[in-house]
Amino acid sequence: MTVTTSDLAAAYQRDGFVTRLDIFTEPEISAFRARFDELEAREGREECQIGLQGRHFDDEFIWQMASDPRIVESMAACMGDDIMLLSTHFFCKYPDPDSTKFVAWHQDITYWGLEPPEAHTAWIAVDDADVENGCMQVIPGSHRDGIAEHGTSDRGGNLLSINQEIPDELVDSSRAVPLELKAGQISIHNGQLFHASQPNLSQRRRCGLTVRYIPPEARQVRPNSVGLAWRPVLLRGEDAHHHYPDTPAPF
Repeated sequence: MTVTTSDLAAAYQRDGFVTRLDIFTEPEISAFRARFDELEAREGREECQIGLQGRHFDDEFIWQMASDPRIVESMAACMGDDIMLLSTHFFCKYPDPDSTKFVAWHQDITYWGLEPPEAHTAWIAVDDADVENGCMQVIPGSHRDGIAEHGTSDRGGNLLSINQEIPDELVDSSRAVPLELKAGQISIHNGQLFHASQPNLSQRRRCGLTVRYIPPEARQVRPNSVGLAWRPVLLRGEDAHHHYPDTPAPF
């Protein structure tokens, strides 16, 4: 989907997400998929499911995807001109006929230890993502209600790293919208947007690269969910706050 910058900004402010943005061409995403397939062969499926975090410092193709000017331009329409790359994280769902692997309703911002609590995510479809293979679902407008209470999921198979979930009574799942993407398309969502995903009931892999961006004023006030400090890289604009050590582009 091609939209104007003003339309993108208005939709993002209203809904907390935009989707089906055409970014990578078929040859481009096929080349990136081939590079991910090589990484998957080296690391194994278990690690690729949720374990590949911050690998843009190690693998040039991940850096290329995360810093692509077309994505950065789209992010600027949603969050402003000063943009830092916080981190990257692959989510790779494999066929799950027993329906055991899912992502509970949550807000991203609760994981990252940021103040003010602002971050934005681009979800890059490496494979096609649809309802059958467990694409992301969102609750439009839920980013406007602040940070919700999160509890612990009592359902086995939650892929979230600390097994969080927003209690059912706080989520109107009847309003959920599936974000179906063709490989090479992206969606963008606000870090306070309610989102989740169901098991992959297809025979196809569903791989996506999530890329997290922050404005420079968002400082880290506590360790992130894996107990580490962030190393953001300035991609666009300026950093007038200097909350983080200067980290050069890795490639």
